[in-house]
Amino acid sequence: MDKVLLATALAFIITYTAIPVIINVSVIKKLFDEPDARKLHSNPVPSLGGLGIFAGLIMACLMTISFDSAVEFQYFFAACLVIFFLGLRDDILVLTALKKFIGQIIAAFIIIYKGGIIISSMHGLLGVNELPEVFSLALTYFTVIVIINSFNLIDGVDGLAGSLGLFTSIVFGVYFYAIGHVAYSTFAFALGGSLLAFLIFNHSPARIFMGDTGSLLIGMANAILVIHFINVADQPGSIFQIKAAPAVGVAILIVPLYDTLRVFAIRIFNRRSPFSPDRNHVHHLLLDRGLSHSATTFILVTVNILFAVAAYALSPIGVNYLFAILVGAASLGIGMLYFTKPKSKLFLASDDSTNESEGRRQSKIMPLNPNKAVAEQN
Repeated sequence: MDKVLLATALAFIITYTAIPVIINVSVIKKLFDEPDARKLHSNPVPSLGGLGIFAGLIMACLMTISFDSAVEFQYFFAACLVIFFLGLRDDILVLTALKKFIGQIIAAFIIIYKGGIIISSMHGLLGVNELPEVFSLALTYFTVIVIINSFNLIDGVDGLAGSLGLFTSIVFGVYFYAIGHVAYSTFAFALGGSLLAFLIFNHSPARIFMGDTGSLLIGMANAILVIHFINVADQPGSIFQIKAAPAVGVAILIVPLYDTLRVFAIRIFNRRSPFSPDRNHVHHLLLDRGLSHSATTFILVTVNILFAVAAYALSPIGVNYLFAILVGAASLGIGMLYFTKPKSKLFLASDDSTNESEGRRQSKIMPLNPNKAVAEQN
């Protein structure tokens, strides 16, 4: 317990101390996330909050986790370092989707082949248990890439990705501590401490964004945690056995995970790259109904918590029935949002002008009702 508490406190203090410095440097160097027609903020906001999250997480873990008893963590940190530089490069100099994908594959390779993070069994899902090596590797790579991108894509509303990451880190941290996997618990709580400090500056209206540096890092950490959870949670000899572990793991990540798979499917169906931007995410659907950033974050985090609690309570019914219920409930919820979707707004192209006082180019897209647009952005 001492190591867990120390890691949480260190991560919080380091991130809380680093964020104001990062904001100041971003202002001096003009490292902002500039608003455009697709983004939801109306003013330039520093976007390097992931630097503070990374610093808090890694420094706290290096001071509390011993590589002698948890050898795999040196490879986890190496993968996090790859993701960190990948996200940082994208936040400063935008990367193509292909380069980001290659970087994520490299990070996944490290945790799979060196860190031993691999899905070797379906645990009875669809009647399948042990998987052949080829299918096991393919499924693990797919899972890691999807989870990494899920937090990146859900990071569209102030406080949302950070709050979801805080929830998942607490859940995994508590569980791993309960079964005696202290290193994994320390890792999870260190992430939670960093995110808690970051959220102080990221609640609406946000003073800083985590950027790809932070969202990709949260996704990588959660990929490691959820796969380890699935592998150990339903083992017969486990101190705290959880049946239907794959379904419960999905429920813990249901909002970012389901939304990402749904949006990827829509884009591929429309013959577009799965990484191409749009406004089909669940937070966009809620914002289009007039909800604020804070309300949207509260609703989605609450829904995620309810899914996780319900999955744990229903876990005795078996992985197949529980998985079907989760997918059905999530699909029903999204379907209701689409069914009540407001009518599309008309847009006009405005002159391509530059605001000299702010030193940035204005959006070329302007709604017919400017007052309404301002209200929606707030």
